[in-house]
Formats: sequence, structure tokens, C-alpha cells
Amino acid sequence: MKIIVMKTKISIAILGLLSTFLLQAQQPKGIIGSTNWLANWTNFKPSTTEYNEASNIIAGTIDKDTKLLKRNTYQLVGVVYVTNNAVLSIEPGTVIRGDDKTCGTLVITNGSKIIAEGLETDPIIFTSNKEKADRKPGDWGGIIIMGKAPINNLGGVHTLPFDLDAALNHYGGQDAEDNSGILKYARIEYAGRKLSSLKELNGLSLAGVGRKTVLNNIQISFSNDDSFECYGGDLNMTNLISYRTTDDDFDFTQGAQINISNSIAIRHPFSSDISGSRCFEVDSYDKIENTDMSKKLTKINANNITLVNLEENNQGLVKEAVHIRENTFFNLTNSIISGFSPFTLLEQNIGSEQENLSKITLRNLIVNNCNGGITSESSSNDSTIQAYYNKPGSDISYTKIKNIELFASPNIKASPDFRTNLNNTIAIGN
Repeated sequence: MKIIVMKTKISIAILGLLSTFLLQAQQPKGIIGSTNWLANWTNFKPSTTEYNEASNIIAGTIDKDTKLLKRNTYQLVGVVYVTNNAVLSIEPGTVIRGDDKTCGTLVITNGSKIIAEGLETDPIIFTSNKEKADRKPGDWGGIIIMGKAPINNLGGVHTLPFDLDAALNHYGGQDAEDNSGILKYARIEYAGRKLSSLKELNGLSLAGVGRKTVLNNIQISFSNDDSFECYGGDLNMTNLISYRTTDDDFDFTQGAQINISNSIAIRHPFSSDISGSRCFEVDSYDKIENTDMSKKLTKINANNITLVNLEENNQGLVKEAVHIRENTFFNLTNSIISGFSPFTLLEQNIGSEQENLSKITLRNLIVNNCNGGITSESSSNDSTIQAYYNKPGSDISYTKIKNIELFASPNIKASPDFRTNLNNTIAIGN
């Protein structure tokens, strides 16, 4: 009887391992959906879209609950602050055009909210106030949201380097559940003004924003700096699109605790900054001496992500897809990375010690047409690092497949669909 029990336990264990293996093998990679969720509400050709001239001006301070209506087109003039715990509500289909001359910028201050809940059939649009032929990255400032969620800077609060009003420029706190509102089915086009070499606005800056804030189905196109940047905070984000940004697509720092899923970064050499631009830029701090190391380090869980370079004959301006700095936790799973040099670059300080490498998980990936895999800024560590991440069970497939074969319909000039081409699932290891 004892032997039979042991055999039964062994059989169950084997079945369990087999089930786990089959589940991992069948796990879909890259962005997913029963339909193409990029359709209907996105716009990959905003330079050809005609928007109505502004009929209303937004300027100064909004210190009481305010609603923007679809029937109006708004011009955002200068830095507009939503303060005093006010709620700025925006109807689906509303168009807000950022003023070029005054660098129109929308700032949701600590305690206030934005409720911008568009529809798939009627998205909310933040764009340039210029004529079609004149639009370019950095025409206006972008959107800044500041909340009360934790950051790891000394003192637990910090300011953004964007020349904002000192009395209103503060974020951080102790409330990971903080709620700064909703941004859903929204497009942000031609934002990210560079104020100086050290002061660069992003398409969407999220500073100390808490997890009750809803952020999904957001497309940021032609930002002149980062598309999405999180300074600390605690967030769940899904269905994000970063298209042809100049700098980083997704940038995380100051102890950000982020779950990001079903999202895509689409890069092109003609839009990338020669200084070094990545899909993921991940660190825990700018300077360790300004950081409270007793607080959480940056931790990013990225699942079902697609990172793609549209130019398959890469001319050199698109480099690594992912750059990770020391003392950072980063998990990338069930994802596709296509057309980078290399796939991942680790900061030299990470070294090749298992204690440091174990903070970074790279599993169940297709790494396609990348000139290099997982490398270090110190080339002497490369062989150890490659061996660590490419061990059995990591399920990292290195392939050489054209984008048109890898993705359902990667033609950005039509109606793109970057879900995996199901006809190739067997060939690429799904």
C-alpha cells in the first residue's frame, strides 16, 4: 500500500510538471485580444487629421469642479493647474489642443482628479493646435498628474523639474490607494516639449499616482521626450500604445510599483533620439544619495508586451529595447521583442552576481531580429549573463522572422494589428 501511494504521488507530480510545461508553452506572447483592440479609437496618422479650430480657451487655474463638453474644441494655453481637490471631467469625443507659443500643459495637482473616460467609438483627444502640415513632436507640454502614493525619495515627497508653480509642485505620500481619476480611451499627440537639456516634459507624467487611478487604452504618439513616465507611485496599467516617441516609451523611477500589461511600443529610427532611447528605461533613482533605501525599490511587472522596431533594416538609431539599472526589479514575461540592438542592456553596476541577476526575470519571450540578446554595459559579464537567462525553463526563443510574418498586420499606414500571426504559432514556439 505504501508503495502504491508513493507511485501515485510521483504520478501526480509528473502530471503537475507536464501541465505547467504545457501551460507555459501555450501562453500567448505579445499583445492579445479576441479582436484587434488597436482598431477604432487609435490614430497612427495624426498629421493628416483635421481638427476643429478652438472655440474655448482653457488657461490659469481650475479650482472647482469643471466639465469640458464634446461640442466645444478647447485650446490649452500656458500651464493650466487643476487645484483645490477639484475634478476636471471631459466628455467622450472632446478635443483639447495644446497651444504651441505658451507650451500648453495640463497639471492635475495633488488631491485633484481628471475624469477623462472616452469611448472606443469616441476617444478623447489631446493634440497640437497647429495646422496639419506644421505639427511636430513637442508642440505642447503634455499632461502631468501628481498624487499621494509612495515614492522612495528622502522625505517621501518630491517636485518635478518642469518649472511649475512651487506652491503646487509636490507629489508623494503614504497612500498607495490614492485616486487621481480616470484616463481611458484617450490619445495624446505631439506633446513633450523640451524646456532645456535637463528639463523635458513627457506625453504623460505620472508622479506619485496611486492604484485606484484608472489608466488604460491610452495612445501617445510623437512625444518629443518619453511617452509614459512614472515617478514612484503604485499603478495597474493596460492597453497602452507608445508610437514613434523621441525618447523612451515607458520610463520608471523613484520606487515605482507598476503592473503593465497588453501594451505596445512602436519605434522607428526617424523618430528616435540619438542620445539613447529605449522602450523600457527602468531605474530606482537618479542619485542614490537622494534615496531612502529603506523604502521600496522600483518593481515593474510587464506581461504580454510587444516591442517592435518598424524599420527592419535598422539604421542604428534604435538600440536596445530594455535598459535596466542597478537595484531594480523587472519582470518581463509572455512578450515579443522585434528589431533591436541588443534586446536588453544591463547597467554595468549590476554585474554578473546571481543576487543581482535574480531581481530581473525574462521568461517566455520571442526575441526576433535582435542584434544581441541580454548583455551588460561591461562586456566581460556577457557570457555569464547570457548563460543565466538562457537556461532551460526560461523559454526565450531567438528568431529571424519578418514583421509581416510575425504579426497579423504590421502595416502602420493601414489599420495595424500587432497581435501574433496565428499561422506562425508553431514555428515560433507557442
